[in-house]
Amino acid sequence: MAKTKELSNDTRNKIVDLHQAGKTESAIGKQLGVKKSTVGAIIRKWKTYKTTDNLPRSGAPRKISPHGVKMITRTVSKNPRTTRGDLVNDLQRAGTKVTKATISNTLRRQGLKSCSARRVPLLKPVHVRARLKFAREHLHDPEEDWENVIWSDETKIELFGKNSTCRVWRRKNAELHPKNTIPTVKHGGGNIMLWGCFSAKGPGRLIRVKERMNGAMYREILSKNPLPSARTLKMKRGWVFQHDNDPKHTARTTKEWLRKKHFKVLEWPSQSPDLNPIENLWRELKIRVAQRQPQNITALEEICMEEWAKLPATVCKNLVATYRKRLTSVIANKGYITKY
Repeated sequence: MAKTKELSNDTRNKIVDLHQAGKTESAIGKQLGVKKSTVGAIIRKWKTYKTTDNLPRSGAPRKISPHGVKMITRTVSKNPRTTRGDLVNDLQRAGTKVTKATISNTLRRQGLKSCSARRVPLLKPVHVRARLKFAREHLHDPEEDWENVIWSDETKIELFGKNSTCRVWRRKNAELHPKNTIPTVKHGGGNIMLWGCFSAKGPGRLIRVKERMNGAMYREILSKNPLPSARTLKMKRGWVFQHDNDPKHTARTTKEWLRKKHFKVLEWPSQSPDLNPIENLWRELKIRVAQRQPQNITALEEICMEEWAKLPATVCKNLVATYRKRLTSVIANKGYITKY
């Protein structure tokens, strides 16, 4: 039999109040949508114990003592990569024999759950200091300043592969029906590289990079795309251009080109994709493209262009409007990678 959900304290107190007001158990049950037997049990508990709260329940004693719980909790806090087998052995040496399942249940009650470690950019001390410096310097910048930034980046989108994820409704044993599967091929079936930009006013230009990008190609992209994007998006005078610290972006010739073209460039801390809101826009684009299931590279490029153009301006605006939260998260996380 399925386990029923316990009544809230508010509902239990209402049952008692209605009982004291002279209503019958049947009437109370109908009014509150509760079984008559449940109403009766609540009223009997209140009459006996003068409370509707849960009473202490009996059960088997915990296999791991409070001292053992503290020991394994302290161990995984110091080294989150400790395995359940290691903890079983630690407890066995201390005289307590338990299973891996008991370890999992005990740590879960302490608020600890085994999860896959997230892959994040490698941060050296110099990166952490630069990220903190950036966050503290810009924390109190007005929202209007961020609205005047054109954010840019490159990304790779695979035809078939890890980008093509979706959920399906299916019946039992129907997991291999063509409607319920995503086709994959070796090496992802090919991919395309895209360069794009956006601002708080909406998406800017998106282009496909057909060859391996070098400094010269990047400067050609800059000569043809940010300025037209700024005009289309009706950016204010003095708008700021953002790009990361890829060697192509920071090459001496590229910096000199940007200076001659009077680009105002946002100084950027290395290894900081979480500080660039275009990463969220790439994620949204990849989800939309995967849902349309392109079958070849040509279709993949066309769909990318179509879906990029359809990205709502409100999404872009919200990404920029909440930028201060990113900076706050960096400071709260002492310069390390944030959830963004």
